[in-house]
Amino acid sequence: MPEWTCPECGKRLFHENETTLKVEETIHSKFCRKEGGTHSYMHRDLQHMQTFDPERENDSNGVPVLKK
Repeated sequence: MPEWTCPECGKRLFHENETTLKVEETIHSKFCRKEGGTHSYMHRDLQHMQTFDPERENDSNGVPVLKK
């Protein structure tokens, strides 16, 4: 089975279809965290902790969707 190991972070990707493996490799190279990098692609300003969509902040029963 074809496999590829990222030289930056060490993640091993494998897939039985080599074309699919090349696609995964390309995607990984764009989003690779590098060794010791952050584990989140999104970040939020600590001063802005309100939800971005106040209409969907709570579910239909009024229970908050996100834990704070």
